[in-house]
Amino acid sequence: MEQDLKKEIEEIIGQMQCPKDFVCYKSGFETLCRAKEIGVELFLECLEETPQKCKFSVFFGRSYLCQCPLRFYIFKKLKK
Repeated sequence: MEQDLKKEIEEIIGQMQCPKDFVCYKSGFETLCRAKEIGVELFLECLEETPQKCKFSVFFGRSYLCQCPLRFYIFKKLKK
């Protein structure tokens, strides 16, 4: 991982608490929750089976949106 990217990710991690202990980062971004882009800045649509169990999901309309800043960053920068 390039140094600038790693620094930005570590800054995001330093500003948040994660109930999953940042498993996405620690796994080298191999273990990620399923999400897709919906065209709304800072949000992804959560595609997990039980999104209501995640502290970063919020029900909006007919779906759950992911508000995790790290997950959004990973999606935008790494296309994962």
